[in-house]
Amino acid sequence: MLVGDVLGVAGYRADREADGTGSEFVLTHEVVAVILGNPVMIDAYRAGILGNGKPVPDGAKMAKVHWAPKKNEFFPDATVPGRLLNVDFMVKDSKRFADSGGWGWAVFDYDAASDTFKPGTLTGTPPQENDAKCGFACHTRAKTRDYVFTDYGQR
Repeated sequence: MLVGDVLGVAGYRADREADGTGSEFVLTHEVVAVILGNPVMIDAYRAGILGNGKPVPDGAKMAKVHWAPKKNEFFPDATVPGRLLNVDFMVKDSKRFADSGGWGWAVFDYDAASDTFKPGTLTGTPPQENDAKCGFACHTRAKTRDYVFTDYGQR
């Protein structure tokens, strides 16, 4: 189970401050996404990891949940999560994933008919191989940030 905090990214935002965490929804490429990090990842962000050139520590985990956007029935100007699409994961383990920048990537597409998740495939968008390196080619453009795109939003 991924336990931690919601990472800050640009976009539509709704915070839940009562329990010390936040919910951050982002509308990009016609999806709504929330990006989460475990305590190791959050501590790395708070220590300034992505800005200081140091690598993210082993044990860091991130997850991103995608939904199709829908209009809020009570406030039509707001976009909210609709149909679940998929869940992406990043796990830092520099020994296990030495040939992919120290990160393992995975995507699981949601199948509404069976109410289950299935591993992403080469026919998906974007195409995903089943070798835990599916995100490496895309994330190479963020190599100077240890392959992490997401910034941690100010709280």
